[in-house]
Amino acid sequence: MSAAGDGVTQIQRLAGRFAVKEAVMKALGAGWGNGIAFTDVEVVTLESGAPTVVLKRKLSELALERTVAGWLVSVSHTSTVAVASVIATSY
Repeated sequence: MSAAGDGVTQIQRLAGRFAVKEAVMKALGAGWGNGIAFTDVEVVTLESGAPTVVLKRKLSELALERTVAGWLVSVSHTSTVAVASVIATSY
């Protein structure tokens, strides 16, 4: 089973994960390119079932510069729309 699961809703779940990645980039004020790759935001599912993100490389450094201590993530999808919102928490 993939991180986005299997079955008929797999594409919708993948779209939701992509929306989370986009929301994280916007929250950090960054965009793709200039040393930032799609794979630098990993969307993971906690044991509770809640989504969260793990940042890598340049995005991890950018989050530290902006004193981001964690993320609150919400993602939802239908058969035609995927949306996500993230809140960066500070320390």
